[in-house]
Amino acid sequence: MGLHSIRGQWCFLSGAADGLGNAIARELAAQGMNLVLFDVQEGKVAALAGELQTLGVQALPVAVDLADASSAAGAVAGAVRQVGAPRALIHDAAVLTPRPFRAWTFDGWRRELDIILQGAFVLAKGVWEPMFAQGHGSIVFISSGSALRGFSLEAAYTPAKHGQEGLMKVLSIEGAEFNIAVNTATTGAPLDTPMSWGHYTPDMQQRMIPPSRLAPAFAYFAALDAGHATGLRFDAFQVSEAIMLPRHGAPL
Repeated sequence: MGLHSIRGQWCFLSGAADGLGNAIARELAAQGMNLVLFDVQEGKVAALAGELQTLGVQALPVAVDLADASSAAGAVAGAVRQVGAPRALIHDAAVLTPRPFRAWTFDGWRRELDIILQGAFVLAKGVWEPMFAQGHGSIVFISSGSALRGFSLEAAYTPAKHGQEGLMKVLSIEGAEFNIAVNTATTGAPLDTPMSWGHYTPDMQQRMIPPSRLAPAFAYFAALDAGHATGLRFDAFQVSEAIMLPRHGAPL
């Protein structure tokens, strides 16, 4: 066991319309991986699927609101029926709405948690048995510094990311004997994405990098088997730099 071939295999990817998810989709397609693209932005994800198909891979857009558990579960089940068990699941979809705790409503707080943490559960649950049956798989939850520390104005995002880390630890233990790798991946650097500008400090904004700099790491994560790496918290920036070094002789 070790790294599994991803060419011709399927990846289920959430949050694919914009930002890091979009960059991941393009990288995986460039490496020959087929994709099911989950996102609430129907027009954007459909356009992305069309672009990826020109690369010679299959790409299936699925418009779904991950905050709706029933719709999310149905979307995953439908994708499995259509394309079979995926080689990988990457859960990138998230919402970050910075606001003081006194300004939060329960419904707003719950929606943010549901997209991030409930989404992780529902998506993983939907691919769990199919991955068991095929004897391999890789699940990756996108993490952040908020998963380990507390930040002001993040009464929803920080608990949700903490929860994803806990879910990863449990699933990595339960999936190991069935060769399902389960890990989290933090960005490792400030990203220039639509979600980022609303909460990064001016100093962090000066240090932002394009999501494409991190995308190579996710081809590696998609190829993981439990015998190679599971139950870990990866730094996607460092992994991508290590991958690109032998290709170009120096980091990008």
